[in-house]
Amino acid sequence: MATTPSFEQLLEAGCHFGHLKRKWNPAMAPYIFMERNGIHIIDLYKTQAKIDEAANALKAIAKSGKRVLFVATKKQAKQVIADKATSVGMPYVIERWPGGMLTNFPTIRKAIKKMAAIDKMFKDGTSDNLSKREKLQITRQRAKLEKNLGSIADLSRLPSALFVVDVMKEHIAVAEANRLGIPVFGIVDTNSDPSNIDFVIPANDDASKSIELILDTLCAAMQEGLEERKVEKVDNKDAEGEDAPAKPKRARVGRKPAAAPAEETPAAE
Repeated sequence: MATTPSFEQLLEAGCHFGHLKRKWNPAMAPYIFMERNGIHIIDLYKTQAKIDEAANALKAIAKSGKRVLFVATKKQAKQVIADKATSVGMPYVIERWPGGMLTNFPTIRKAIKKMAAIDKMFKDGTSDNLSKREKLQITRQRAKLEKNLGSIADLSRLPSALFVVDVMKEHIAVAEANRLGIPVFGIVDTNSDPSNIDFVIPANDDASKSIELILDTLCAAMQEGLEERKVEKVDNKDAEGEDAPAKPKRARVGRKPAAAPAEETPAAE
């Protein structure tokens, strides 16, 4: 099982720093330990418990073969999200959230298919018949699609869960997931509303160290789930092989064997 970060690790990463008191959301009161110098301090023991809860849920999702979409468009989290999501083979969004990505998923799929069609055009030589200007326009269109949708190119159906860094900034993504009944995991700071988040992880969502430490644990749990899935598949395959009845031997089709020569009767003396 993935190890939950210790209190000292969370403290060192700055997970306990919330926002200024005047910016707080009263709904976050249960997760706030105290106020110091006008800044709210998050209760790290509750953070630990919530990380553990989220890790178990994400492990179960990964083990069942479902997909989790990671979302973070803020500068501090972009690269961390890209690296961690890639390590467990999950899709992610780190550029602008495409409005209607979940609620209007078929349209997004069409855009992804268009990107694949452009790639095919250049691969099979069809693009050679285009003018220089048309080629340039198509190349630019491909680059734009790659920037916004390249990381979700293999997402053929709606994700089973959403993981969000800074639920306040990604409120559109959260709203779409809520509308479709998709569970939302989120790192929630003291200025955010946790009521729309199914798995709240109270922590600093502005420090890259804080985000990385939490994602390390969650992705390690997901990796465990993926490994267990592989092992179960192998075990099931072996069990099916052992239980399969032996195939009866097929009769050889061909010429009938020649009849044995009759024994010669000894001549009477």
